[in-house]
Amino acid sequence: MALAPAVSVAITVLLCLLLSGLAYYRRVLTWDGTIAAFFVGLVIGIFGDVTWLLLLLLFLLSSFAATRYRFALKQAMGVQEGVRGERRASNVLANSAAPAAVAILGFQGFGGGLMAKEVSGLLFVSSLAVAGADTLASEIGVLSSKVRLITNGKPVKPGTDGGVSTLGQGAALAAALYTGLFGYVVLAPASASLGFPATFPADPAFLAIPAVVGFVGCQIDSLFGATLERRGWLDKKTNNFASTGLGALLAYVLLALIT
Repeated sequence: MALAPAVSVAITVLLCLLLSGLAYYRRVLTWDGTIAAFFVGLVIGIFGDVTWLLLLLLFLLSSFAATRYRFALKQAMGVQEGVRGERRASNVLANSAAPAAVAILGFQGFGGGLMAKEVSGLLFVSSLAVAGADTLASEIGVLSSKVRLITNGKPVKPGTDGGVSTLGQGAALAAALYTGLFGYVVLAPASASLGFPATFPADPAFLAIPAVVGFVGCQIDSLFGATLERRGWLDKKTNNFASTGLGALLAYVLLALIT
């Protein structure tokens, strides 16, 4: 059984309205961030799959929790995101452009997609794992007093581009692991049990790819931060976009190597 296209689109629109509206109400997103999130959600839900929006919800909730965790201390340190932790449209697009592009590349309409649906689902989860790992590493790791530059190990202030800590690395690994696991469960077993086509490889061994890519992608983000970003060649947003995009590419390479 599969949802009729019109029903799938209607559910996608409704879910995007609910998710973006909730994010704005909870001040997770600014008004322009809310609009950007709504349209990105439409692209992912329509070109990818409506179940992929559940991964976006996980990313939204975990990012919100990490951002608000000990927020008063972050404000005192001057390292908080925005005024109250809210994200603007540029933040939304930086982290979601790569997952949205993967959804478009895997779209099976108009004569078939450029890749199998299971492959695009794997790449989608992997790129989102990078975004989640980087967000938690930044929001949790900034609270560590022992931060070192990833390139040379020298101590730096919390919030420094390219700075890493044991606390942040642990948060990144946790985010990569639960994103990979949740992605596999929702896009493969759960979809199959409900009678819908799976959009993630059925073998649970494949969940290791987004878990690995999420953590490695976070390190790539830190490396770019310590080099290209500090030199002014990238900013935080373009760094996020590059890292999530490379995460999807890395996932594709790993998939090709093991299949």
